[in-house]
Amino acid sequence: MGKFPEAAARTLDNIFVCKDCKTKLRTTNLRVLDGKVKCRNCSSKALRPARKK
Repeated sequence: MGKFPEAAARTLDNIFVCKDCKTKLRTTNLRVLDGKVKCRNCSSKALRPARKK
């Protein structure tokens, strides 16, 4: 199965994962860097970008 840019953008762009409870969030880089986003489940601000597989 081939990879194409639309699918990569849909699955990886603007998706972050909570470092504590591993929940996925969709938001922008600037909001994460400014500290304006927190996890829905555990209220942690420790987020990382989603990993490419």
